[in-house]
Amino acid sequence: MGLDHIEGVLLDIDGVLVTSWKPLPGSVEAIAWFRSRSIPIRLITNTSTHTRDDLAATLEDAGFDVKPDEIVTAVVATASYLRSHHGGARAFVLSDGDGAGDLEGIDLVEVPEDADVVVIGGASDDFSYDLVNRIFRRLREGVPLVGMHRNLYWRSSNEWELDAGAYITGLEAAAGVTAAICGKPSAASFEAALAPIGVPADRALMVGDDIMNDVMGAQALGITGVLVRTGKFTPASLELGEPDHVIDALADLPALLGERRSG
Repeated sequence: MGLDHIEGVLLDIDGVLVTSWKPLPGSVEAIAWFRSRSIPIRLITNTSTHTRDDLAATLEDAGFDVKPDEIVTAVVATASYLRSHHGGARAFVLSDGDGAGDLEGIDLVEVPEDADVVVIGGASDDFSYDLVNRIFRRLREGVPLVGMHRNLYWRSSNEWELDAGAYITGLEAAAGVTAAICGKPSAASFEAALAPIGVPADRALMVGDDIMNDVMGAQALGITGVLVRTGKFTPASLELGEPDHVIDALADLPALLGERRSG
């Protein structure tokens, strides 16, 4: 199917634009190409390490023309969920970064024993046995579990890294609970990215390196899903789902969209 109908582009960050915050070849130029053709973009990421302001500054330092309000993070989606479903609740957040700047209005507590709701973000060295075990006991007492995302792993510049989804899955099984997931592949995260640019799902395109969270999550809403062979992509990814398109890198997307958009 052609892509003449595409009016807006959603992009994952890690593994699509950058790896370990270093630009992937041609990704800076691809963003510039979208700008020159007035194609609206939104970056939609499950990264929980940085606020939108921090992400925008880091990407700008790497050469990208990106503004904070063009970024939708799992932290932002989680804050929206907590305000609408657990208004006034005390939340214990275990994550790999200080997301307080994007958790405005949420009552944060220091220990799980004081929490009315437990939130799991990106995995880090803070995920000690003792702390995860205390969370497990709190869940057994009936406190709900919220996950910023369900990523099982990610890829740094040199290594594969275990992510929060592995812990969430284990806690669900052990405590007999089901986590509410706020980031990709939840519909709310994609809708939050599309709404500001006024582009309907059937005229949008999502580019990601994660077949399930990025591509299949988008396709479930009618968004065209494009898988890149960078980041966490492996040949086995194609056994899990069928992207609408597969490209070697984001640098190839302008050619896929076509020079018909020469402006």
